[in-house]
Amino acid sequence: MKYNKLGKSGLKVSEISFGSWLTFGNQLDTQLVKDTMKEAFKNGVNFFDNAEAYANGLSESLMGQALKEYRREDLIISTKIFWGGNGPNDKGLSRKHILEGTWNSLKRLQLNYVDLIFCHRPDPDTPIEETVYAMNYVINEGLAFYWGTSEWSADQIEQAFEIAEKRNLIAPTMEQPQYNMFVRDKVEKEFLDLFEKYHLGTTTWSPLASGLLTGKYNDGIPENSRLNKFKDVQEYLKSNGLFSDENIDRLKKLDKIAKNIDATMAQLAIAWILKNPNVSTVITGASSVNQVKENIKSIEIKEKLTDDIMNEIKNILK
Repeated sequence: MKYNKLGKSGLKVSEISFGSWLTFGNQLDTQLVKDTMKEAFKNGVNFFDNAEAYANGLSESLMGQALKEYRREDLIISTKIFWGGNGPNDKGLSRKHILEGTWNSLKRLQLNYVDLIFCHRPDPDTPIEETVYAMNYVINEGLAFYWGTSEWSADQIEQAFEIAEKRNLIAPTMEQPQYNMFVRDKVEKEFLDLFEKYHLGTTTWSPLASGLLTGKYNDGIPENSRLNKFKDVQEYLKSNGLFSDENIDRLKKLDKIAKNIDATMAQLAIAWILKNPNVSTVITGASSVNQVKENIKSIEIKEKLTDDIMNEIKNILK
């Protein structure tokens, strides 16, 4: 396992990390959460990602039970704040919800602090200045060590940096964008100036485009599959043009490359992300111990991705 610095900070995160979205509390019970986390940790994973919104808080509670088996200093734990409930102040990035959401997440995780805390989405109803001040307080109070954003635009992140510099506040360290073979613009285009100017770290999510990049949906959606279970995810993929005939054709071409280097399509997709120097870590998910093992093997596949193969992939993805 390789460990990368998270942006310009001194924190070192495993290049492959383990996230709980869609699995903890939905597909995995307490024992499976412990088993999959243990397998990831055994293979060098030190970053485990969560959010207050995942399974309505149950995801954090399950992870909190599992964390008791580890030395806290060996782990990097994150949560994300935005969707905390149905009340008028239970969502968004106001100072009130950021603090109350953070306290509630820590209770569920049974921790005194998280290492990383993210603003899960931009909040058009709250001034960015209020959010930056609130996150500065969270860091200064020791509730988290680093703060960042998720799915913010480059302009919004730039505003946060400018406010932090002007007010002498703590600036964001990282962004958590979706990044995979079919969703590339933010990481490969929009954020380039941020990488150059601020050395922004990234904890990318959905490396397999919710399973689309495994190739298992090339001939339709199996009855017992994740996309069949999570209709909202299926609708998201279709409405955003990701689940399209053109992408299925691309997948069939990519699968040939994977077979030529003795990899699965999923391993090729993850390894391709690992080749991007602006990616600090790739958040992977798994519903079984075996899937964790298969995802970790992507590190070996990364070494097989020569310049020629990367160019071949680039031409397919055009």
